Parts: sequence; C-alpha cells; structure tokens
Amino acid sequence: MAKPARSTKSAKSLTVAVIGASGAVGEVFLRVAAERAFPVGELRLLATARSAGRRMAFRGREYVVGETTEQALDGVDLVFCSATSAASRQWGPKVVERGAVMIDDGSAYRMEPAVPVVVPEVNGDDVEWHQGIISIPNCTTTPIVMALHALRQLQPLKRVTAATYQAVSGTGAAAVEELRAQLRAYGRGEPMPPPQVYPHQIALNVIPHVDAFGEDGFTGEERKMRDETRKILHLPALPFAATCVRVPTIIGHGSAVHVEFDGPLSVEQAREALRGQPGVELQDDQARALYPTPLSSEGDDRVFVGRLRADPTVPYGLVLWTVSDNLRKGAATNAVQIAEELIRRGKL
Repeated sequence: MAKPARSTKSAKSLTVAVIGASGAVGEVFLRVAAERAFPVGELRLLATARSAGRRMAFRGREYVVGETTEQALDGVDLVFCSATSAASRQWGPKVVERGAVMIDDGSAYRMEPAVPVVVPEVNGDDVEWHQGIISIPNCTTTPIVMALHALRQLQPLKRVTAATYQAVSGTGAAAVEELRAQLRAYGRGEPMPPPQVYPHQIALNVIPHVDAFGEDGFTGEERKMRDETRKILHLPALPFAATCVRVPTIIGHGSAVHVEFDGPLSVEQAREALRGQPGVELQDDQARALYPTPLSSEGDDRVFVGRLRADPTVPYGLVLWTVSDNLRKGAATNAVQIAEELIRRGKL
C-alpha cells in the first residue's frame, strides 16, 4: 500500500537523541526517520542501564545504545522520548536547560498549559508557542482528531463518543509476546499461560480496561482521549466520552466514532471533506466490502476512515470508523512530522 511521499525539507544536520531507543516505538522512529530522509547528523541512542549495549541499525550503520545521562544530552538539538512518564519528567527539564527541544511520546506533559499537543495536519500552528517540550497525543486520539478536524470545517462539533479497539503493541513488547504465547498454546491444544501483562487472558478475548480506573469510572486512556481531543481542536468544552478496549491484534488501533453536529451534514459532504484532509485516506465502499482494518493499516502512515453513515438517533449526526498504525502515525511518524514542522517554521 502506498505511503505519502518522503519529506523533501532541507535543514542543517541535527544532533538527535532517542530516549527509549530500544523500545517498539523507538525502533519505528528510526525506520520512519530514515524513510523520510530526516536530517540526522549525529545520532545518540539512549535507554536505561538494563538496555544499554544493545546494537541497532540506522541508515546502514550500526549504533550501540547508551545509558541516558545528562552528559549524553549535551549538545543535542532534538530529543525524541518514548519511555515512561517518570523518564520524561526526569529528562525533559534537562533537555530544555540545554536549549534543545524534546518531542515526548508519553502523557507526562500533555495537559500542561505551556506544552502543545500536536498533530501537524490539524494544529501545526501550535508548535509556534512551544517552550522546549512538545507532546504527541495518545495513539487513539490522533486518528480521531484528524477525522474530526476535516468534518468541523463544514459544521461545528456538538458532541463526540467513541469506542476503541486497541492492539496489544500499544501496551508494549511484553504484551505482544503474551498474546503470541497464548495463541501458540491454543493452537497446540496446550493449557493457556496465565496472564501477566493484562488482568485477563487477551487471546480470543477483549478487555474493556486500558489504563487505571478513576473515581468517575473512566480509565486513564479514556480521559486522555477526551482531554487531548479538546486541547488539539481548541475546544475545551467539547462533550466527549470514550470506552477503550484492548483486542487481540498486534498493530493497528480502530475506533467507532459517533459525531453530533450543530447543523446538517450529509454523508457525501463528509466523504468529500475527509478526501481533502491531508493524512487521511477514505476507504468507504460497502459494495466491495471496502473499509479499514488493522491489518491494512500496518506499516502505513495514513489514517484510514470508512463505514460513514447517518446517525438516526440525533438530528445531525454521523457514525464512522477509523484505523491507524499505532506505532507509526500514532507515535513515531507524528514525532518526525512535528520535527519537520519545527524545521519548516524555524523553531528548532
């Protein structure tokens, strides 16, 4: 499946550090940076002491992962961080002190007023006011805000609800191995290994529990989606509710989204708006069973949208289905695009 053209932006070669380089998103970041010809001059791959020493490849050259230290951050221009929130909190101020920019894949800074949460196709202008740290939204938020941004050009948003279908790679490598081990056992007719990462068996199952439950009954993932969508779209009072569900797929997050508008919006108008939205690919042909699936999104940088139909339960409503590769556009690709936006605007 075709991907968007590689970046042709020019810039000086940058000293780039990747914190959490040995993780799933770190690996994909290197792949995407190479594909898009991002101007990396010096590359520093960093992780915890436990992961230091691992060897990784970038543009045909082998690099050794080092331990994240203050010294390792000296002289950097750009830091991509995909680690724990604690790591982001620890190293973010150190990056800013050195006059560099950190693009953070975690939730540590997303709701801080001085930190923009950016999807370049939606709110690229927000990089203009960064103070050294820019956050990437949650990988479930990104595809939804891209679709909503296209649709709100035609009618203001009144209310949004969503149910997600999230792949196990969103939890990490251990979760992927847990699913694979359970599937292997099932295929061999062996006893199912007990769950370690999730509270229940994930193979042949779905788990409506992503992140910790709050006092209001919503999980952290569901609150992130609400708060990040409001911040990215600059709609702080937008009514939004989600139910986040982990499903036994490896890559590709799907979402069933119900959108209510302030005025009329036909399905065909919505299709045209989505066709014109950068980064979105419309796949919506019932006669050919054409609609997005996690497998069809894997390895692609686009957000796929389909199953558009009128919502008969409200005066002005649509229902749609979104899918994207959670490791690429949901994380690594969005980070590279933010860096490209910084370069383009002279903000790096």
